[in-house]
Amino acid sequence: MTEPETKAQPRRWWQKRWLQALATIAVLGLIAFATALEYAARHAEPIIRQRIIESMSRRFDSPVELDRVDVSAIKGLQVEGFGLRVKYVAGANSPGNANDTQPMLNVQRFRFRTDLRALFHATSSVGIVYVDGMELHIPPAEQRGPLLHNPNSLSAKQGRIPLLVNHVVCDDATIYIETSKPGKEPLEFDIQHLDLTDIGVSKPFHYDAVLTNPKPTGLIHAVGSFGPWASDQPRNTPIDGDYNFSHADLNSIHGIGGMLSSTGRFSGQLGHVIVDGVTDTPDFSIDTANHPMPLHTQFHAIVDGTSGDTTLSPVEARLGHSTFTARGTVAKIGKQGHDIALDVDMTSARIEDMLQLAVKTRPPIMRGALGMNTKLHIPPGPQRVAEKLQLAGRFNIRSVSFSNPATQDKIDGMSLRAQGRPREVQQASSDHTAEVQSEMKADFTLDSGITTIHNLNYQIPGALVLLDGVYSLDGQVFEFKGHVRTDATASHMTTGWKAFLLKPVDPFLKKNGAGLELPISVSGTNGDVHFGLALHGSSNETTDQMKQDLKAQAKLKKQEARAAKQKR
Repeated sequence: MTEPETKAQPRRWWQKRWLQALATIAVLGLIAFATALEYAARHAEPIIRQRIIESMSRRFDSPVELDRVDVSAIKGLQVEGFGLRVKYVAGANSPGNANDTQPMLNVQRFRFRTDLRALFHATSSVGIVYVDGMELHIPPAEQRGPLLHNPNSLSAKQGRIPLLVNHVVCDDATIYIETSKPGKEPLEFDIQHLDLTDIGVSKPFHYDAVLTNPKPTGLIHAVGSFGPWASDQPRNTPIDGDYNFSHADLNSIHGIGGMLSSTGRFSGQLGHVIVDGVTDTPDFSIDTANHPMPLHTQFHAIVDGTSGDTTLSPVEARLGHSTFTARGTVAKIGKQGHDIALDVDMTSARIEDMLQLAVKTRPPIMRGALGMNTKLHIPPGPQRVAEKLQLAGRFNIRSVSFSNPATQDKIDGMSLRAQGRPREVQQASSDHTAEVQSEMKADFTLDSGITTIHNLNYQIPGALVLLDGVYSLDGQVFEFKGHVRTDATASHMTTGWKAFLLKPVDPFLKKNGAGLELPISVSGTNGDVHFGLALHGSSNETTDQMKQDLKAQAKLKKQEARAAKQKR
């Protein structure tokens, strides 16, 4: 009996020979493709490297160095470069200077993507280039580095730039506008983020930048156009745009405070930029008083890239209810900071605004319409603004009245006596109401926190007060000495038996055409004013002597305050 024949088992799908052959072909294809990509990447590196160097050299008309280029063939050609330098000599002030070798443009790292087909064309386009760590040094106007090309023939070569870029995204960039002037540091602009689009060799491109401002601390957002690049004189490259500077912390400047915001527009060239803008600081303050006040300014400024100086012409400002105009320069002095020198003209101001800003005494000791012309100087250095601030000029205060009712009553009583109306003095000296308004004018200087007053002319009805004196910005102490001249004689300034006794003395007290002239002293602390006769010739004390007295009094007060604090 024979056994039944075994039926053949069907093959699985992966065991089919045609599928095995297809898989083998696919694997071999992938290996061949990867090998081709590796071969293309290896041979693309020198081509791309040469195109980068040639493009940058023609664009900037200068020699170019490139340390390394890495090319990956995965998903097209991924290009990454390191150590790109455009060797247009920048930053040299004298032959042999170490800065002579400083490249104009230095890029730490960049990357972009292209495709294999671009290698077969004389000119190729790149969508986006990402740049990290860029420094651009704009040389002084009189300095020109070695040329790679003849600038007269550059325009003919620009059309043959082999690598065209449509968009550049740059993080961590710094622009330096160099100067050859001794003692001057270059202008420095730190850029957090920079977008460049529509880049063209012979036309401007659009930029969107975020800059870091060191003092006051804050970020500036600027949008505008830049170029075309002036290869022969880079500082002549045109630039314009609009900026927004918000939440700038003025507390980063020692001695002042507040949050500033500013908007404006600028145009010109890298070496000569014209800026028009406005600023608003709703809580501006100086630490001598710490009384916040609203400050608004509108300004026209010229930034000179050759020297790093800024010319303000003019600044129109409004502080509280006061308006004034300033013109002058802000000069960059090495690493010490800025030297500010302004001519300030106040034609519509209030003395109480100025006192509230600068003096601790509150309310301000006086009110009135202020006119002033002064030269303001703030030298560079780490000191507080109030310690460095220097003023020299002349002021005129009209319609003066004093905030302290007792002080105003004394002024009212003095005026009535000086007019020969002594019977009205008692009422006027106790009603806490201003019966008279006065006017004062003087020359003044401010230095080291102390104001020195020369030739103070204080006019009230019936009397003229001539004083010299000193006044501390902290409002702690002040001292004035001089003379008072009255219309009335001594006997007419009082009543009863006192008037009778003074009759014989009148001829001796009449001087300089006045019914009476007497030496007087005015002093006080924290708004409490004291009037009295200056005895023993003290009315002839100089302002330098009074300044020494003032410093001694201030020192004594600090010692007393320290002792009282220790006792507690």
